[in-house]
Amino acid sequence: MFANVGWGEMLILVIAGLVILGPERLPGAIRWTTGALRQARDYISGATSQLREDLGPEFDDLRQPLSELNKLRGMTPRAALTKHLLDGDDSFFTGNFDRKASDRPADKTGDSPSPPPPATPEAPATTPFDTDAT
Repeated sequence: MFANVGWGEMLILVIAGLVILGPERLPGAIRWTTGALRQARDYISGATSQLREDLGPEFDDLRQPLSELNKLRGMTPRAALTKHLLDGDDSFFTGNFDRKASDRPADKTGDSPSPPPPATPEAPATTPFDTDAT
């Protein structure tokens, strides 16, 4: 729950609590907060164990979509698109659209792969720069 709260944030919270509650009420507020968090954690772990007992092996079937969602959370948008929409083929992003002859679809007769497209001249290595246009 507080996995991404660092020491700096905790220090700011203690200082804010000290200013808002005062030094006499701050220790009691910290004790109450930690007790409430511990009790909530116990309720959640009890509910999880009760569900696991009641559902048995079906509990893992419920957890599978959640684990897939966690995998998606760690993906970049490009990786998610490549995996789900492009079936892992990232040639769309890299611009490498050349396929091997064996990967090309067969021609209309179905006997052999279609011939490769005619070679096009390569673009110049540098782009011309017009100083008057800027």
